[in-house]
Amino acid sequence: MEKVIVVIGPTSVGKTKMGVALAKKLNGEVISGDSMQIYKQMDIGTAKATPEEMEGIIHHCIDILQPQDQYSVHEFQKTVRSKISQITQRNHVPIIVGGTGLYIKAALYDYQFEEIEEDHEMIKRKYQDYDDQRLYDHLLAIDEESAKILHPHNRRRVLRAIEIYENTGHKKSEIINQQQHVCLYDAYFVGLTLPRDVLYERINQRVDVMKENGLKEEVLNLYKQGLNRHHQSMKAIGYKEWFDYFDHLIDEETVYDHIKKHSRQYAKRQYTWFKNQFDVHWYTVNLKHFDETIQQVYDDIKKIDQ
Repeated sequence: MEKVIVVIGPTSVGKTKMGVALAKKLNGEVISGDSMQIYKQMDIGTAKATPEEMEGIIHHCIDILQPQDQYSVHEFQKTVRSKISQITQRNHVPIIVGGTGLYIKAALYDYQFEEIEEDHEMIKRKYQDYDDQRLYDHLLAIDEESAKILHPHNRRRVLRAIEIYENTGHKKSEIINQQQHVCLYDAYFVGLTLPRDVLYERINQRVDVMKENGLKEEVLNLYKQGLNRHHQSMKAIGYKEWFDYFDHLIDEETVYDHIKKHSRQYAKRQYTWFKNQFDVHWYTVNLKHFDETIQQVYDDIKKIDQ
């Protein structure tokens, strides 16, 4: 089994710093486990690691697509598995760092995607007269379990779940539930955590730093290129909140308030996902002496290797 280190946790907890530190200690390379850092031109809002923060460590799955491009969990799975093999063949340690739980699980576990004929244009045409709510209600009727984990306005994923059912005769939720959920790698999950009040304050501060660093200008540049709220990349927190501003429905201060609120809500969902889906070794981050947390994680990893 190929060995993989996985650094997970909510936004703003210090995953980037931990990943780089472990890569330096273990002769590793980092693979981004973030579904939005794959996009070019989206640096500030995705909190992408800067060259300085990377400290010379190779990072994969960052800046590989244009913001107009679509990207699926299946594509991510194939890319990451290929990267793990390549890194292992170089006698380096693959270190996945990120917070997108579904993407990480699909890459590491026996997630099998139905190899069905995909014709997104056909399914779009078939249901073009359905508004989002009617479309969601239709999915609710045929696959309630899948519908419950999707947002009614996430039209692309709702359509995909309907498409799977129509093309295979099986519900998407049934296909997922039938899988064994066995990890295909010798994976050590490092979960970073902080007290909730401390984490929420760090999230708020991070958004303030994004504001100072020019988040508005970054999003405005994408908006001028024709990106809108329906593009996959623009559904990311930090980007999707701006479209009501561009439509003159809210002011700039409200945009940042929404980004903070959505980021805090996302952090809560991330904790729930990681605790339920992975066998995580949790570490409370020592913010004043982060090196001590790094050393603790490193020592635990080395004990397993002995």
